[in-house]
Amino acid sequence: MPRMKNLMRDRRIWEHPILTFKRGRKVRFFFEGREVEAYEGESIAAALYAIGVDIFSYSVKLGRPRGAFCMIGKCSSCFMRVDGVPNTRTCIEPVRDGLRVWRQEGLAEIPAEGGGADVEEEEVLDTDVLVIGGGPAGLSAALATAKYGLSTVVVNEHFKLGGQLLKQTHKFFGSKGLFGGLRGFQIGEELSRRVMENPNVKVLLQTAAYGIFRGGWVGLACSNKLYRVKPKAVIVASGASENFLTFPGNDLPGVMGAGGAQTLMNEYGILPGDEVLTVGSGNVGLIVSYQLLQAGARVKAIVEILPEIGGWFVHAAKVRRYGVPILTRHTLKAVWGGERVEGATIVEVDDKFRPIPGSERDIECDLVLVAVGLTPDTRLFAQAGAVMRWVPEAGGPVPLRTRYLEVCIPGMYVAGDASGIEEATAAMLEGEVAGLSAVTKLADSKPEVVERREKLLEFLWNEYRASPLLARARAGKQSVTVSEEEMEEIRRKNPPFVSFG
Repeated sequence: MPRMKNLMRDRRIWEHPILTFKRGRKVRFFFEGREVEAYEGESIAAALYAIGVDIFSYSVKLGRPRGAFCMIGKCSSCFMRVDGVPNTRTCIEPVRDGLRVWRQEGLAEIPAEGGGADVEEEEVLDTDVLVIGGGPAGLSAALATAKYGLSTVVVNEHFKLGGQLLKQTHKFFGSKGLFGGLRGFQIGEELSRRVMENPNVKVLLQTAAYGIFRGGWVGLACSNKLYRVKPKAVIVASGASENFLTFPGNDLPGVMGAGGAQTLMNEYGILPGDEVLTVGSGNVGLIVSYQLLQAGARVKAIVEILPEIGGWFVHAAKVRRYGVPILTRHTLKAVWGGERVEGATIVEVDDKFRPIPGSERDIECDLVLVAVGLTPDTRLFAQAGAVMRWVPEAGGPVPLRTRYLEVCIPGMYVAGDASGIEEATAAMLEGEVAGLSAVTKLADSKPEVVERREKLLEFLWNEYRASPLLARARAGKQSVTVSEEEMEEIRRKNPPFVSFG
């Protein structure tokens, strides 16, 4: 039987200088036989973390504790048994009255047929465009296709739309058309509202696209139903997953991705930790460290293995004003603790990134924030047979595409972090470009569509990405963007087994 742990503390944030958390009605469910309280709109993982549950499962081989890491359904750290169904990603499963939740230990048992749920017959969906992903890129793409009368289905694994925008609290720069002056979560809410109210868009929440098959069929699955879709165009905006680091103790609860901490803190109003050590001084590491300080945590230090800070000066200045040291040429040697992080050992490195003996230093903390970048989630492209390239500047493996974001599979488009890691503004721009590209192929040709698409591309490449701060992202995207003629040659040499349209 899984080991029990006392539920003693409340980690919810009740006062915040920027955010007001609109918690829903109280919900009661059962955790390992004990009734606990949560709030409507929270995920199971967030609700448990809020009341002091650090351990969600135990590893299969060694029985080591596992806790929250990414909080967006991209890893397996939050797998639990929910109403008899094992391996439930509790970070994207909403709380409901009467749920029965148990930790997992060892291999999950195969549930009875249906896992306690009523399984419906498979449904065939008819739509012009299938958009996979409900973040800034996917929502922008759906709004573009729906505007010109194309029936559009949006598939999202989470139980709400908005993606990573929902946990971004900083104000966006730029024009009103790019939501300048609004905070990220406000943009996410606005895009979600527009999509949900659009009569040409059907939204499937808590639904995954599990495969692309010959004949142009796409398989979708939710907890109690399967769908088959044969769209005329597919736009994949599946986002990215957080990178991890290898060090002793890296699997302890309390070692958390920066995005996971943002989700708990900014989306659900739950403090991820009291004393924090951040690994990585890029924009994400600096921004999330600052947000933790705003929420009441103490950031003990930020360590960076490179000789220079990776993020923008303005973000570094904010944390330094709080007295937080940013230690360049330092890295994490180990994390230690019992069933949760209790501290970490950092070490200085030489110019070849080798640890310098005798420079070790222990830092007591209960949260180690891992902010070392993202990897594009491009599994659907690889599975569908798209030609891929490993591009470090883009964050990992990404598909080759034309200027109009069509990959070598006809009728399939890429947008957002799945096309290479970049900021949310770029994701919204790419989403709209991908949507308009689908419109040009499927709807009656309208000069305004082509004109709008060219205007967006001109701004994206020659203004937005012209900043020296975005040189790496620009180089990554340029390296995998080919002309229409080059794409035709790629298709001739690598005939796709599937196409849309």
